[in-house]
Amino acid sequence: MAAKVFESIGKFGLALAVAGGVVNSALYNVDAGHRAVIFDRFRGVQDIVVGEGTHFLIPWVQKPIIFDCRSRPRNVPVITGSKDLQNVNITLRILFRPVASQLPRIFTSIGEDYDERVLPSITTEILKSVVARFDAGELITQRELVSRQTHLTFGKEFTEAVEAKQVAQQEAERARFVVEKAEQQKKAAIISAEGDSKAAELIANSLATAGDGLIELRKLEAAEDIAYQLSRSRNITYLPAGQSVLLQLPQ
Repeated sequence: MAAKVFESIGKFGLALAVAGGVVNSALYNVDAGHRAVIFDRFRGVQDIVVGEGTHFLIPWVQKPIIFDCRSRPRNVPVITGSKDLQNVNITLRILFRPVASQLPRIFTSIGEDYDERVLPSITTEILKSVVARFDAGELITQRELVSRQTHLTFGKEFTEAVEAKQVAQQEAERARFVVEKAEQQKKAAIISAEGDSKAAELIANSLATAGDGLIELRKLEAAEDIAYQLSRSRNITYLPAGQSVLLQLPQ
């Protein structure tokens, strides 16, 4: 009797274990931020996109393929050429996520590892087309114009050469300004000297023509100007010639 009871319990436990295994294999979970695509062995990839939560499927017939639909970062390094044929190591950082409604098509046409197959080729072509518009110097001096999230790296010697080129251009501009300033000062000095020479020539001609009369005229004009200035001063007192008259000056 006891043997039959234990045998019945064993069979029940086995059946329960088999049923539990079947039920467990018929359930699957889709975590937050994820979506699932169902592959059916008889009908292929289903067009339905399964959302978050716990779901049922037919064991050994259907298989869930889980996709992460959250935004994820990815760095894509590329070695390309600039406009002046310099090799540039450039790394583009992108954020990507699949369109949930297109997951069955993505899985059918590209595969589960779509990011490994698509992103490197697309970003490489885009980077090459953008970098080819700039020369190496512009990629350094206009980094923000190229991209706010693009990291450009050059060899140490090349970077120093570009910086030296920028300094040399600035020095050349400064030297050109100094030369132009010196030329202007030279022209001004020549014009001033020519004016002085012309004035001296005119004075010499006048002296040769009028003799000492011109000098006497200039003396009279100077004396007249001095007398006029003295007459306007309050601290000057005039005494008539030949008279000894003392005037009381104001205190």
